[in-house]
Amino acid sequence: MINKLSFRKDDYSNSRGKYSRCINVYCRKCNNLILTYQKDGPGNLCRLYFDRIFSPNNLVSLQNKKLENISYLKCSKCKELLGIPYVYRKEKRKSFKLFQDAAVKKLRKLNFSILLSFFILI
Repeated sequence: MINKLSFRKDDYSNSRGKYSRCINVYCRKCNNLILTYQKDGPGNLCRLYFDRIFSPNNLVSLQNKKLENISYLKCSKCKELLGIPYVYRKEKRKSFKLFQDAAVKKLRKLNFSILLSFFILI
């Protein structure tokens, strides 16, 4: 299930063109849903910032944990290794470094009430 699905607006999203979208990330091997994520700006999905993960609950609050205590990102169904935790030095942010072609991203359709609340916040 998805925790508060409200887009995070901060300096990071503003520096990437002020355009965000919500995506579902799936395992390429078994097509299992791994997580729901806020993608800011254009381009490929190279890393998953911890503060942009909406679900599942075990991945939502990872930015508050020490990096040594965070396990690798694996598919819960087939146990395929998808990424490793690290600190993105340019922005000093904790994230998962995704392995190339390990995951598939699909745009998540938002319902009207979520869109309406998003535009009211702007």
